[in-house]
Amino acid sequence: MTEYYDLVLGLIPLALLGVGGGLHVAGIGLTTALTIGGLFAVGLVGHALFVNGPVSLDETTTPAGTAHNSAAQPPLQTAD
Repeated sequence: MTEYYDLVLGLIPLALLGVGGGLHVAGIGLTTALTIGGLFAVGLVGHALFVNGPVSLDETTTPAGTAHNSAAQPPLQTAD
């Protein structure tokens, strides 16, 4: 099953070469066209990292809004 990040990884070269190539064919200089295509690719990466960022499945959010990972804390030991 294709997930969001698989699509992003496929769209990065498509944005760079597709948008850049399309603009070059349309008459824009190669350097400018690839720069604009690169900006689209960077935008995809930025969206994947900061807008729809990856989240670990074992993280839960407390009511205060801070992330809490129960696996990261060792269990409390009591004296016998």
